[in-house]
Amino acid sequence: MNSAVERFGLAGRVAIITGSSSGLGRGFARALSDAGAAVVLAARRQEQLADLAAEITVAGREVLIVTTDVSNKQACTALVAEAMDTFGRVDVLVNNAGIGTAVPALRETEEQFRAVIDVNLMGTYWMAQACARVMSPGSAIVNIASVLGLIKSYAPQAAYSASKAAVIGLTRDLSQQWSGRRGIRVNAIAPGYFESEMTASIPNELLTQFVAQTSTLGRLGLQHELDAAVLFLASNASSYITGITLPVDGGMSGH
Repeated sequence: MNSAVERFGLAGRVAIITGSSSGLGRGFARALSDAGAAVVLAARRQEQLADLAAEITVAGREVLIVTTDVSNKQACTALVAEAMDTFGRVDVLVNNAGIGTAVPALRETEEQFRAVIDVNLMGTYWMAQACARVMSPGSAIVNIASVLGLIKSYAPQAAYSASKAAVIGLTRDLSQQWSGRRGIRVNAIAPGYFESEMTASIPNELLTQFVAQTSTLGRLGLQHELDAAVLFLASNASSYITGITLPVDGGMSGH
């Protein structure tokens, strides 16, 4: 039996990380690569993907980049097919691609609302579906939801909150369908507020004050604190865990 530390390793595994061109996704790709996985970097911005791929290659790890819009089901299928052609397997999916808006509900247009749902919910579903078709028993899907799928937001974010609550429900259902029958564990992480590209658009003073008032630890999260949770759920360290949503929010959801 592997040691406790070895169970966090991903040597010989292949991991797809969507939304890995920026923000938290870049950190997830680095963390899974550091743990030994060959990584497939997927996002819409090819130049940023190429920069990250070069960094990972220098570190001696295998990497593939595939420009992908996860809101397009065919693009998701093509991404998984390319991963299979290159590496012959897919063991881990980190469903990280997502967008956020802050539009008052009475002014939000159908196009604005659907755009968020198409990426955050539908993209998560299409990627999970495509990966589950080729994954072997022992594989893992990690959906990146949000604390706003669990608690109220301080901003008008109906589309974002609805999409992330839906991802949590989707996680439970896919776990029920796939974990026992196919041996594919499906879990979610609900991040709080982290220093990222998405939170950079929020006035720093406003965000800092909100987090201080609504979380137990009273500060923004750091990338490595979320990386550890993703690695846990992606690896054999969590082999008896499926269908759960793990808040990584500084105590915000329990405040």
